[in-house]
Amino acid sequence: MAFAPEDPILERYFKGHKAAVTSVDFSPNGKRLASASWDTFLMLWDFKPQPKALRYVGHKDVVTSVQFSPLGNLVASASRDRTVRLWIPDRKGKSSEFKAHTAPVRSVDFSCDGQFLATASEDKSIKVWNMYRQRFLYSLYRHTHWVCCARFSADGRLIVSCSEDKTVKIWDTTNKLCINSFTDSEGFANFVSFNPSGTCIASAGSDHTVKLWDIRVNKLLQNYQVHSSGVNCLSFHPSGNYLITASSDGTLKILDLVEGRLIYTLQGHTGPVFAISFSKDGQQFTSGGADAQILLWKTNFDEMNYKDLLKKNIKRLHFDAPPHLLDIYPRTSHHHGRKPESIEINPKLEVVNLQTSDPLVVDILSSESSNTTARNARPPHLCLLESPVFFKTEPKCHLI
Repeated sequence: MAFAPEDPILERYFKGHKAAVTSVDFSPNGKRLASASWDTFLMLWDFKPQPKALRYVGHKDVVTSVQFSPLGNLVASASRDRTVRLWIPDRKGKSSEFKAHTAPVRSVDFSCDGQFLATASEDKSIKVWNMYRQRFLYSLYRHTHWVCCARFSADGRLIVSCSEDKTVKIWDTTNKLCINSFTDSEGFANFVSFNPSGTCIASAGSDHTVKLWDIRVNKLLQNYQVHSSGVNCLSFHPSGNYLITASSDGTLKILDLVEGRLIYTLQGHTGPVFAISFSKDGQQFTSGGADAQILLWKTNFDEMNYKDLLKKNIKRLHFDAPPHLLDIYPRTSHHHGRKPESIEINPKLEVVNLQTSDPLVVDILSSESSNTTARNARPPHLCLLESPVFFKTEPKCHLI
């Protein structure tokens, strides 16, 4: 089958990790990519002019999550070693480690203004940290099992979390209370995220499903049963019109949320796919999996359509008025099964002259700042990385 011009295509793939890739994230300008892996390393990939990779050595166990800060001047990583690290993404490897939890940390997420960081852990808690003042702020305790993921809404007023207790919870960051909880009888969500307008949440289910919930009317909007194994991750296109999912069945699925249907099934990984992320401009997406490979895809969606919608979503965030009901998809519960008209793309069979990248990998050993370093001797951009901090109990002190 030949590709249509608007179909997604695989541009290149990167090899450098020695074990499964667990998390991927684009830098804000779309020129770099961060990845995390079971091999305990965090890697930064530069696309142009020549592909190159930096491998950051510091964590002592599986790195479970990675994310660029909104300005791109920091990278946060979470690990099964119970720590969170903040890295300066350059060749010096400057980082700060803090023992954020009493069990493995499963996810990290910056608020859109970069002021806060949310961490989720197998100690059943979510913790929120102030990045500017460098202090622990508060914990959220209502889950009764491991917390798999916690994510901020675009305006920072809400946090959504999911747990192996089979609940998805919505938290108010102002009063620190759980204001809603969705329960699933079948399985639990591995990953959750707000859509760009903040009206809905999507969950990636261990029961092979992808669900969208409208948090204004507290009901299930769409339920996709398009995977044959657990769904591990998902990512909204910046327009909010599309959702891409990654599954242990080895495929990626692209869902058209406006029409409520599956439009693409993408193959390329050999084994389970654990990570997926759209770039901030929506023109690319990347995936990572058990085959230790990172695939870089070109979206090829209608540019004018999603750019107009992106502007609309950005404007909406500056007003306190609730979003209009027309902002979101079908307004009745929509249950979706497999549809034959979706397009399957297998790059290994169909892509000719695929650009592959096996760049030189440079190991960067973490150089943690010392307590004895003079405050006025540090460059301004290192203000967030003062001294490593170690919290063994519920932290109430500053990070410095």
